[in-house]
Amino acid sequence: MEKYLAEVRPRLCLDTRVAAVFLTGCGGPFNPDVLSRLVSAFMEKAGLSGKGSCHMLRHTCATHMLEGGADIRFIQQLLGHEKLETTAIYTEVNIRQLQDVHAAAIPPGGLPPATKSSKLPL
Repeated sequence: MEKYLAEVRPRLCLDTRVAAVFLTGCGGPFNPDVLSRLVSAFMEKAGLSGKGSCHMLRHTCATHMLEGGADIRFIQQLLGHEKLETTAIYTEVNIRQLQDVHAAAIPPGGLPPATKSSKLPL
């Protein structure tokens, strides 16, 4: 990334007012539809199911950051969300993971009666 920003992007950039990080060979920002088609094609070549898109990459990145311990306010700023509530949708993934872990740890029907009433040693 550092090499691209230092060596490649300056050669592509025809207008210094363009804020996009990645530029086309013509020096302009990529069209999101074009990028989404590229993502879909790469996913298909990789044998991955589902429809790829720029939004999917954005969502995946934010989700992985949250799962990795990043502060949700940092993710909010990175995504450019005005309201924290908009970013909060990514916390649902962690709640689902917690439910999955809980379901895997607790046998169907709950814990045996002896386990429920026993106290853990200190």
